[in-house]
Amino acid sequence: MALIHDFDYEMYPNAPDHPVKGSEILKERGYSEDVRHAILGHADYTGVPRDTLMAKALFACDELAGFITACSLVRPDRITTLEAKSVRKRMKDKAFARSVSRDDIIKGAEELGLPLDEHIAFSIEAMRAVADTLGLAPAARSAVE
Repeated sequence: MALIHDFDYEMYPNAPDHPVKGSEILKERGYSEDVRHAILGHADYTGVPRDTLMAKALFACDELAGFITACSLVRPDRITTLEAKSVRKRMKDKAFARSVSRDDIIKGAEELGLPLDEHIAFSIEAMRAVADTLGLAPAARSAVE
């Protein structure tokens, strides 16, 4: 679900079209009500409650994944040695990845009932496991080096 929840963003980047129009497309394609409900719930302005674990998890990981990506991209070794404390430090810098809602990151962990540092660390590990796919692995060293 994480891979499809924003599929409509380029077509409908503005509220309330995103994610409402995307949910309609998913319905036409046979996606279940619970998946569409969770996707709608990741945007507070839809008014759809996050009343399932899937909905809470999607919301909790959405902004955080983007922020972890931003934190990784400014490091020489990308996500390889990134730690929760580094992410927390960057969260205090309002100019860094300014479009990412720190409030949503905090609220997401709270809705899952997790301490923020634990949620960040778990998310880093999950993303680290697929770093190559995400483009967050360190660049290969040149043969000249």
